[in-house]
Order: sequence, then structure tokens, then C-alpha cells
Amino acid sequence: MKRLESQEDYLEKILQISQEKDNVHAIDVARGLSFSKPSVSVAMNKLKEQGYIEINDKGEITLTPSGLEIAEKTLEKHTILTEMLVNLGVDEETAREDACKMEHDISDTTWAAIKKHFTNRK
Repeated sequence: MKRLESQEDYLEKILQISQEKDNVHAIDVARGLSFSKPSVSVAMNKLKEQGYIEINDKGEITLTPSGLEIAEKTLEKHTILTEMLVNLGVDEETAREDACKMEHDISDTTWAAIKKHFTNRK
């Protein structure tokens, strides 16, 4: 089953926030993605139902192993695609925005080739 782009964005953002802070709350995700708190609350409940996150009684959000795997893969794609586009001469802001779009739609075959090519150059 193909995940929705928004699910990957939420999981990626949770991972990014957890790398900066000890505890992640829905308000942090809302701020990070510039979404409304009610929209994020609905999304968090869906991600919890799907087994991608856990939310404790203090409202702290953690990624489950399956959620972490998706988040790490999405973040890796975003990072490498952004760097690749910047190296091609795209300004950083545009590169980040385009990488975010590309990371969700790129095939596994194309991604593997890009990753191999880019990581072998370093």
C-alpha cells in the first residue's frame, strides 16, 4: 500500500523535531509544517491508528520502528535530492521545495541509482 505524501511529511517532521528537542508535541509539528493544530491533531490520530507513532499521556509523540523507518528514508531522500539540486546550481530554497515534491514520487529504481551515484561521489 502506497503511503500518502502527507503521512511521509508528518513522519519526517516528527523525526526532525526529535533530533532538535527531547519531546515532540503536536504543536511543534503544526509550527514546523505551518499547519493548524486541529489538522495536525487529526493527522496524529491517523498515524497512531496506523501504528507509525505513539502518543503518551503527556501528549509526547514518538515514532514507532515502522514510523522511524519511513521518516529516515524520507529525510534521506530530501537531504540528498536537495544537495544534488544545489550542486546543479539551483538556489537552496527552491532546491528544498523541489526535493520535497520529488521525494514522494520518485521510483525505488530511480532513487537507488541517484543515491548510488551521489553517495559514490563524496
